[in-house]
This record gives sequence, structure tokens and C-alpha cells, in this order.
Amino acid sequence: MVYELRCYTLKPGKMPEYLKAAETIGRPARGQNYGVNHGYWTAEFGALNQIWHLWKYDSYEERTRLRGELMKHKPWTEGYVPVIRPLIERQDLRLMNAVVDIRPDDGTTGNIYELRIYRTQMGGAAQYGKNFKEVREARDKYSPIWGAWTGEFPQPNEWLHLWRYKNLQERFEARGAAMKDPAWQAYLAKGPALLAEMHSTLLMPTNYSPLK
Repeated sequence: MVYELRCYTLKPGKMPEYLKAAETIGRPARGQNYGVNHGYWTAEFGALNQIWHLWKYDSYEERTRLRGELMKHKPWTEGYVPVIRPLIERQDLRLMNAVVDIRPDDGTTGNIYELRIYRTQMGGAAQYGKNFKEVREARDKYSPIWGAWTGEFPQPNEWLHLWRYKNLQERFEARGAAMKDPAWQAYLAKGPALLAEMHSTLLMPTNYSPLK
């Protein structure tokens, strides 16, 4: 199983145009036939003018095959790509391996998602992952993790966590409660020696996101 996380940074002022094109042209053209889409979000806090979308494939070989077929699909290449290409300033992608597989859609709406990206020191990813696995049960008491991955490309020393909350207040309360837990405190104390960078982005589901 392989996941692909894409981030498109749009030109200022182009978000409404992109969202309309994605909803009315892109998503109907692609559907779930060229990789399974699990989430489609806009960035609310962190870097602005960004679209994030998460895809799952059975293997790297399947991703290559399906991406090739998508490039031959005229509703995509002729109907969608020419519309969004002028709106995008930059494209970034990550290929990732699942440690905690993404939770399925449970039918709830109005949620917010937090994507946390940790880049470890070279050689520190394995120990960081071991530490997190040991503390996960304690942390899940306050808010269960919605998915976790290790980076494969372009950054092999990354860990990525996806958390879901009903709202910002729930996030503040969950993180505040976790900070008082001795198990979580012990886990955090091990972090500085292993980590090089930490990033957090608040993601808001689009109208057409499977995870809402």
C-alpha cells in the first residue's frame, strides 16, 4: 500500500476558481478510478493558498500504471488540466508508507484536520517511530490519530501525522490534556534529540472531500 500526498500552492486570488474547477470538472473526470482519494482540503493556518489531497494505491506499480492511464483520459488532460494549470504556482508531492492506515469516512461532517510533519535527524526516523508507537495508546485517549505515515520520497526521514477534531476548541482541549499525561511528557522529552524540523497545517475539507 502506498499513499501520495499532493500540495498545490495557488497564485493569490485563484482559490475560488480552482475549487470550482476541481469540483465540477476534475473530480467527476477522475473519480476513484485512478487511485483512491481520501481527502481534499484547503489550508487554513500555516502556508496559505494551498490545496492538499491524499491518494492511496495498492502499490508503486499500480500508481505508475494508473497515472499513465489518467494521462490518456481526455476529460482530464483536455478538460481539466488546461483550466487549472494557469492557477497553480507550485506543485509538491510526497510518497508515503502507512504506519497507521487512514481511517474510513464515518459520515460525520464539519470536522477540521491537522497535518503534522516531522523531519528527523538523519538516521533518527526508526527511533522516532518506535517512540511514537509506544505512546500512541496513551495519546489516542485524547484524540485518536486519523493516519500516520513514513516518508519514502522525496524526504525519507519524515513522519506525518493526520489528526481530526470537531473544531479548534476540541483540538486545544485534547492537546492540553495530553500535555499533562506523564506518558506523553516522557515521549516529548525524547523528541529534541531526534527532530530537525516540525510543521503543522490546519486543513479544512472541501465540498468534495471524502473525509469531511
